[in-house]
Amino acid sequence: MIAPQITFDATDPLLSWQDIAKSIEDGHSFPKAEIRDSFTKRGEDTLLVRSAWIDGMGIAIKTATIFPENAEHGQPTVNGGMMLFADLTGTMEAVVDFHLVTKWKTAGDSLLAAQRLARPDSKTMLILGAGNVAETLVSAYSSQFPNLKFVIWSRRKASSEKFVARLGDRHDLSVAGDLKAAVHDADIIASATMSTEPLIKGDWLRSGQHLDLIGAYRPDMREADDRALQRASIFVDSRATTLPHIGELLVPLKTGAIQASDVLADYYDIKDGLFKRSSDDEITLFKNGGGAHLDLMTAKAILQIWRAAQTG
Repeated sequence: MIAPQITFDATDPLLSWQDIAKSIEDGHSFPKAEIRDSFTKRGEDTLLVRSAWIDGMGIAIKTATIFPENAEHGQPTVNGGMMLFADLTGTMEAVVDFHLVTKWKTAGDSLLAAQRLARPDSKTMLILGAGNVAETLVSAYSSQFPNLKFVIWSRRKASSEKFVARLGDRHDLSVAGDLKAAVHDADIIASATMSTEPLIKGDWLRSGQHLDLIGAYRPDMREADDRALQRASIFVDSRATTLPHIGELLVPLKTGAIQASDVLADYYDIKDGLFKRSSDDEITLFKNGGGAHLDLMTAKAILQIWRAAQTG
């Protein structure tokens, strides 16, 4: 039997952020995933190969190419492919569009954390970055916080202005001026950049905020400084994929700015009630590591929804 190819255009309209966030939560009721990541680099260009096996769910292999200079030529900076294999037989179940999985996994991952860590009365969200991830964050967070106002910041102000012009008819969007002031004023702060130097300073933060850090995926990348981590209650999607591999946590752990015990919970702790905000004044910080096990959970959910649509 030939494995189906699940395309973006045919499947994207079938999906919802709440369903994907719930699928990620439910996926953590299975045994802990076996995960492998490998990086190959040529200058700033990166080949990332991620694989995951969850006993009782299945196997996934996702390959991504990250070429930052593509943006200057009007091409996506991230491309790739993904395959799903059956848990019991190892046979291929589906080839799933890479961009479809990445879109719903990345923002769905952040949304699941925000459902538990952001204050329900949040009114303003600052997004650092004006690319594809920023657009999905607007869509995902709007599904949870329907009256949320968004402020967009990027290194190139023109990019923020184009972003606001493109989406401003569907959402309440504005362009950030001073980054320090924008960070201080926001109830929720999400960063989706490729920065290797911290952009968010802990001294700019105020009580009750929620930070959603998405962009850093290599050991040399960071979006928030040590002070931000020290002031916040730290949560991650997976200790296994964030602490040893991603600069956001790896660097301050090595220097002693934070300790591993400062990471209060990951998604496997949801069932024990540990993944939650403790008070209205608490600053919460979530590192979205986006491991291959989350790609697997998301892709399996997409496959199930696609199959239901074919038979319905």
